[in-house]
Amino acid sequence: MILKMAEKYMLKSRTQIATALAIFFHVIGFVGMFFNKDFFTAATPFNLLLMFVLLLYTQQKINVGFVIFFAVCFITGIAVEIVGTSTGFLFGEYAYGKTLGLSFKNVPFVIGVNWFIIIYCSGITAHRFLEKISAKLESMTGAPPPAMRFFSLISDGAMLAVFFDWILEPAAIKLGYWQWLGDGEIPTYNYLCWFIVSLGLMSVFTFLKFEKKNIFAVNLLMIMMMFFMLIRTFL
Repeated sequence: MILKMAEKYMLKSRTQIATALAIFFHVIGFVGMFFNKDFFTAATPFNLLLMFVLLLYTQQKINVGFVIFFAVCFITGIAVEIVGTSTGFLFGEYAYGKTLGLSFKNVPFVIGVNWFIIIYCSGITAHRFLEKISAKLESMTGAPPPAMRFFSLISDGAMLAVFFDWILEPAAIKLGYWQWLGDGEIPTYNYLCWFIVSLGLMSVFTFLKFEKKNIFAVNLLMIMMMFFMLIRTFL
């Protein structure tokens, strides 16, 4: 009993520390953009890697399922981006700038980490929300069918990931992360492809067994959404 209480307290402390650090670095980044945009934009890969480390720091248990999920997100993210930038078949015609650091076939390595962060945080957020809804439904009408829970989780998680991308896109263009070719407009096709790829990754998220109660992941998703919304509005 005492051990469980200690573990719960430690996890809560880690979540609070990680959330405070995430808020601090995103606030510094946002304010800094108005004074030295090039410097703070160039720091984006380091910020993404820090957020990744904080997610690991707050993950209650890192098991084989979690590692496999990260690998699938990273490899899939890099692969679809290579196809997208090389052929225009996925997402539309776009090209990455040099802001995001080292790349492979014109796709920055950190983009694989970014895919993991977005899918993981969206999946955790959808999972926690559906857990609460399912608990209420179970008390009134009984437990929902497993198939309904599965499709609700992957569809809600995928839509949340697409919503994040919708917030991110205009901000990313302003920051020089990537540029859309042709008329420079963001194609609707981009969001459709995002949804399809996210559905596949959310299915992997659902099937693999690992701890899915990371509160910091929910906090981080909200922090990043607010950050990019402020960038696209005021920068």
